[in-house]
Amino acid sequence: MSLPTEVIEENKTEIKKDWQPRVIAFLCNWCSYAGADLAGTSRLRYDSHIEIIRVPCSGRMDPLFILKCLEKGADGILVSGCHPGDCHYATGNYYARRKFATFRKLLEFCGFDLRRIHFSWVSAAEGAKWSKVVNEVISQVREAGPIANMYSRRENKL
Repeated sequence: MSLPTEVIEENKTEIKKDWQPRVIAFLCNWCSYAGADLAGTSRLRYDSHIEIIRVPCSGRMDPLFILKCLEKGADGILVSGCHPGDCHYATGNYYARRKFATFRKLLEFCGFDLRRIHFSWVSAAEGAKWSKVVNEVISQVREAGPIANMYSRRENKL
């Protein structure tokens, strides 16, 4: 049983009015997490609709973590690690860079909106950069809209 088009459109408008994005950020323990902490202790302003998960290294991130977050309702994902060459585990961020370049290509091939997935390098001394990255990510996820809209568009095409 399908809903009339007017009801679907009315619900989309209602959702967009009150909707705030939910973005999950996976941050490297050594650099990006410390950069986020510096932004907070420096009282830099950035959007608060981000939930931080600290990981030992961006290279230890499994793309399945991202898919699981999206499945559970996250509207966007940010993975952030040490700058290339500065990894505390020597080459972890190089692995992460390759892994997520391939993962993004797969998502793009599947028709996923890439405004929802972001990867950045933020060092422990870059609190201002962290603030800027978060605001840009949240802005792009807001542009993309609620992830529920993405699924409803697919259902309408079937």
